[in-house]
Amino acid sequence: MKILYVTSEAVPFCKTGGLADVAGSLPPALAEQGAEVAVVLPLYDRVRAKYGDKLNFLCYDYVDLAWRHSYCGLFSLEQDGVTWYFLDNEQYFNRGDLYGQMDDGERFGFFSRAVVRMLDHMKFWPDVIHCNDWQAALVPVYLKDDGVREDRYRSIKTVLTIHNIEYQGRYNAAVLGDLFGLDSGWVKDGTLLMDGDVNLLKGAILCADAVNAVSPTYANELKMPYFAHRMESIMRQCSNKLSGVLNGIDMKLYDPASDPRIHSNFSAADLAGKATDKAELQKMTGLREEPHTPVVAMVTRLVSHKGLDLICEVIHDMMELPMQLVVLGTGDQRYEEFFHWAAQQYPGRMSINLDYNENLSMAIYAGADLFLMPSKSEPCGLSQMIAMRYGTVPIVRETGGLRDTVQPCESWRDAGNGFSFANYSSGDMLHVIREAVYLYKDYPDVFARLRQRAMAGDFSWARSAREYLRIYSNITGIEWPVRKNTSRAMDDRTEDAHPFDETAAETPVEEAAAEPAPVEEAAAEPAPVKEAAAEPAPVEEAAAEPAPVKEAAEEKETEKKTAKAKKGEKKTVKKAEKKAEKKEKAEKKPRKSSKKTEEA
Repeated sequence: MKILYVTSEAVPFCKTGGLADVAGSLPPALAEQGAEVAVVLPLYDRVRAKYGDKLNFLCYDYVDLAWRHSYCGLFSLEQDGVTWYFLDNEQYFNRGDLYGQMDDGERFGFFSRAVVRMLDHMKFWPDVIHCNDWQAALVPVYLKDDGVREDRYRSIKTVLTIHNIEYQGRYNAAVLGDLFGLDSGWVKDGTLLMDGDVNLLKGAILCADAVNAVSPTYANELKMPYFAHRMESIMRQCSNKLSGVLNGIDMKLYDPASDPRIHSNFSAADLAGKATDKAELQKMTGLREEPHTPVVAMVTRLVSHKGLDLICEVIHDMMELPMQLVVLGTGDQRYEEFFHWAAQQYPGRMSINLDYNENLSMAIYAGADLFLMPSKSEPCGLSQMIAMRYGTVPIVRETGGLRDTVQPCESWRDAGNGFSFANYSSGDMLHVIREAVYLYKDYPDVFARLRQRAMAGDFSWARSAREYLRIYSNITGIEWPVRKNTSRAMDDRTEDAHPFDETAAETPVEEAAAEPAPVEEAAAEPAPVKEAAAEPAPVEEAAAEPAPVKEAAEEKETEKKTAKAKKGEKKTVKKAEKKAEKKEKAEKKPRKSSKKTEEA
C-alpha cells in the first residue's frame, strides 16, 4: 500500500503544536508495518537553514492557482524508512512564522494545489493521500475537480484527520475563484459554503473518503454543538465515514530509563532517580525542597480551553492543601498576569515560568508527582501520556483523548491509572485534586501502585498505525496482511478496542460467541454436516465446552435414556419368558391327548 501523508508541519523539521508530533511519528510507524510511505510539507526557511545540506533537489515545475503561474521546487530526504518531500516557493514559505500571515489562505491554497500537481514527479503514485487539518483541506477538493477531466486522479482515495475543528480555514465566498482557482459551483452546491463563507475544512470533510478525529471520544464529541464549532450537522451527516484513532507518543524518545534530557534516569522497577529528579525540579523552580510534599505540575498553553478559569476560581483553596504547584507556558495576557500575581502570594510553594523551555518541561515531567489538565476540550492530548510515561500521575477532565487515556483511580481494587472528573466545575476539580494529594500523603503504598500502572501504559504508535491501515484498507479495497498467529491477532483486537480496558480480557466466552465464521464455514460443506448428524455424540461434546451446566443436563438426560432402555430390555425378556412358558404348555397338551388315544 502506497500512502502520501500531507502536513503543514512535522517533527523534527518544524513544529508549532501537536500536529508536528503526529506527522513526525505516524509515517515511520506505518512504514514499520510494511506500508510504502512518503510525507510532503512546505520548505520553510527554518527547514532550509537546518537541513538544507541534507536535501536532494529532484526537479521543479509550475503550479497554476487561479491567474497565478508559480514556480515549485521539489526536494527530498530519506529518513526513518520514509521519503520526506519539501515543496519550495520562497514567496510563500520563506517567512518567519509557519502560520499567522495575512495571506495564509493563498499560501496553503498553493501548497494543496502543488501537492496534486507534483504527484507525477514523486517516486510512486499513491493509493491514499492522508491530509491533516485545514492547511491541506483543498487536496481532496482539487482531486475531485481534476478527476472530472483525468481518470487517473479518481483512483486516489483520501483521508482527512481533524486535529482541532476550531480551525477551519474560513474566507469570503467572493474570493473562491480568484484565490483558490475553483468554479463558483463549489459554493452554489454547498460543498464549500457555510454561514456565508468559504469553509475549506467543510469541503474536505464532504469530499474525503474517510474522516477521523484524533481520539474516539473526540470523534463523538464532534457531533455535539458544544465541541463542533457550528460543524455538528456536517459531522453527523458524515458519521458513516467518521472514526476516532487515538494518537500515540514516541516511546523511545520519552523513555525515563534512557532519556538524556532529564537529570537522573529511572524505571518502573527502580524509582530512585524519580526522587532525585523531584529534588532537582524544586531547586530549578525555587520551590522548597520537601521530598514528602507532592508537586502538582502544568505544562500548557495559557488559553481558556485548557481549563485555566477553573484554577483561577479555586487557586487559594488549592494552595491550602499540602502541595506545591509549578506552571510552565505562555498564552493570553490575562492568564499570564494572574499566575504571576498568584506566585507572589505563595513564595516557595508556587512557581510560574512564562515561557517555553524544553529542558524545564522534561524536568517537570520527570520530577513532578501529579500532572493537572482540567481542559474544557482536548481532542487528544499528548502531555498526559508523556507524564504517565515518567511516573507523574495525571489529573484530568473527562473529555476527548483525556477520557480515552486516563482511567479514574479506584484504590479499593487497585484499578485505574490517574484521577478524573466529568463536569466542567472548579468544585469537582478541587475535590479530585484533594483526593490525589491525600492519597499521596496518607497512603504512599497505594499511590506507588497507581504510579506503576500509569507507567505500564502502552502509548506507542504501533496501535495507531494498525488502526489507520485498517481505514486505508477499507476505502481502497486493498487487503492488508493478517497475522498468521490468530491468538495474537485476537490479542491485538482486544488491545485496539481500548488501550486501558481492564475488563476486555475477562470475557473470552463473549469473544468466542462474536465469531460465527467457523460455524458458517462448516455449514457450507454439506458432507461433513451429514457425518456429524450421523454421529451426534461428538457434536454434543463440542457444544458442551463453553457451558458446563448444559453438559450436566445432557449427562442426566443420557442416564435417563439408558435407564429407559434397560427397563425396555427387562420388559422384552419378561415377554420372551412368558412366550416360552406358553409354548411349553402348548407342547405338553397335545402329548396328553395322544396318550389317551393310544389307550383307547
